[in-house]
Amino acid sequence: MLKEIYITETNCITPLGFDVESNIQAILRGDSGIQLHNDISLMPNSFYASIINEENINDSFAKISAESKYSRLEKLMILALEPIIKNSKVELNSKTAFLLSTTKGNVTSLKDNSEESFNNAHLDVLAKNVSDFFGFQTQPIVVSNACVSGILAVSIAKRMIQSELYDNVFVVAGDEVSEFVLSGFNAFQAMSDLPCKPYSKNRTGVSLGEAVAAVLVCANPATAKIKVVGDSSINDANHISGPSRTGEGLFLSIQNALKEAKIDAQKLDYISAHGTATPFNDEMEAIAFGRLNLQTVPVNSLKGFYGHTLGASGLLETVIAIESANSNTLFESKSFDEIGVSEPINVIEKNESANINFFLKTASGFGGCNTAVVFEKIKHKLH
Repeated sequence: MLKEIYITETNCITPLGFDVESNIQAILRGDSGIQLHNDISLMPNSFYASIINEENINDSFAKISAESKYSRLEKLMILALEPIIKNSKVELNSKTAFLLSTTKGNVTSLKDNSEESFNNAHLDVLAKNVSDFFGFQTQPIVVSNACVSGILAVSIAKRMIQSELYDNVFVVAGDEVSEFVLSGFNAFQAMSDLPCKPYSKNRTGVSLGEAVAAVLVCANPATAKIKVVGDSSINDANHISGPSRTGEGLFLSIQNALKEAKIDAQKLDYISAHGTATPFNDEMEAIAFGRLNLQTVPVNSLKGFYGHTLGASGLLETVIAIESANSNTLFESKSFDEIGVSEPINVIEKNESANINFFLKTASGFGGCNTAVVFEKIKHKLH
């Protein structure tokens, strides 16, 4: 019998706040982190993106460390992990793993043409720097699989505990807005000239963002926030940047995750979808959901609040979805106007109360990767 797996601690750092509570309050108010930026070090013309204030990062970091050797992303990851490691009181021994998830890591260090900067751009160096700050005894594990990285890390943590390799897994996921990422999406002509509008008829592409999220995955139900009941990750092998037109990889991932969770699709109360606001992604998701008869399940994309935070998105959106389930509140899919996909989906247009027992988190990314994880709300027994 495989162990039951839970998420017991969560945290996130975004332009909307440096902890979960402030992010939820911002979402309830309808605030968005996406702003117009004029920063020629990132892009020659002005662009919309969701960027964390530099001063806030440095002020917060100064409270926990006087070290100046850490990169901006390392500081953010350390800030996201620090309170959850402290709160959990979990011993960082040989049965506690550290899993770092990112798409591009310290890619900004490549601006500097030196051997040291080249070395710092390696993902294993980023993971070791964060791991060493806390004194993890196990070798850090890096998950870098395009934009599914953040949620895929939860699946991997679940499996590592079920295989009895570890008892606890701390997961951090993060990416930052960089010249490299902006120019890449710009070259694809995928950047929106206004804040993005997932699933909307009038959408014009992606808004990029940055964030860091952290969770503790373990087998201890006592302090659990949510139960991880099914997961799957399938590659549609369609194209380096374009998703399958039939949603095959996502369809199979959701189907497998539901099968492991031992529930039918109709049992899902909410879907936290990927929703990047590109024509191909949104359409593919709508087709996959339609094939699974999920047309009426309330669905949102949080990209209208945060922009697309790459490797962080899946974990950040899971952290917010956990709050959504535990407060029985469906958060609006910000900036949605009217349906702009060929299959009907039930996009959440305003914050509303709902009974949420099971929810699905999906993500899809470049290279054809797709991940789906099913979560179940915990019914803590009242003493």
